[in-house]
Amino acid sequence: MTMQNTVGRYDIAAQEDRSAPRMRIMIPAQMRASGARSFQTVVNDLSLSGFSATAVNRMHPGSICWLTLPGLESLQAEVVWWENGMAGCAFANLLSPIVHDNIVSRFKDQGSFKP
Repeated sequence: MTMQNTVGRYDIAAQEDRSAPRMRIMIPAQMRASGARSFQTVVNDLSLSGFSATAVNRMHPGSICWLTLPGLESLQAEVVWWENGMAGCAFANLLSPIVHDNIVSRFKDQGSFKP
């Protein structure tokens, strides 16, 4: 599957997720841009289709990266946006709802809030 097809799937999933309640969450993770070393990050938002995380160094939209969440293998993603030290990325493959719920439930009490 090409990343172009993935972005289309991301757009569809993102539209479907708009009605879901959003919860800010803090998940320690590692992120690695293609061809670079991994760095420590904090995932601030996690959905089935992507995430936002801290990324002090500029990440260019369209570039490939990998996110490693605690207890999971690296997940391939594409950078969709970068602004002021934050990156928004779309997963190459949608995250399983079971995996998503498991991760969120493990970290929801560590810095979450209701808007």
